[in-house]
Amino acid sequence: QVRLVESGGGLVQAGGSLRLSCASSRSTASLNDIGWYRQAPGKQRELVAVIRSGPSPNYGDSVKGRFTISRDNAKNTVYLQMNSLKPDDTAVYYCNAKILIFGGLREYWGPGTQVTVSS
Repeated sequence: QVRLVESGGGLVQAGGSLRLSCASSRSTASLNDIGWYRQAPGKQRELVAVIRSGPSPNYGDSVKGRFTISRDNAKNTVYLQMNSLKPDDTAVYYCNAKILIFGGLREYWGPGTQVTVSS
């Protein structure tokens, strides 16, 4: 079982910045994937950024160059630094973790945090 809790969401003007945090109950170093997804009203959930086993994080096309994901394994926390925010970034942001346990990949989600960008 992995419990994820997001924080840091809120209301910000276009062009501003926010930093989201995701605290994990399990060591982030032990996770296969850890990252962020978002879902806007009436839209499907989409990838924002994820740290996998490869050398570099993966980002959704719409956030490349503006968002940065990082991980602090000492604090078991993953961050999403969001700069140059746009109204289209308005969504509920969810932390997601995947871990291989007993030969099967299990997936966990946090409850989400609302980000609202005003124009």
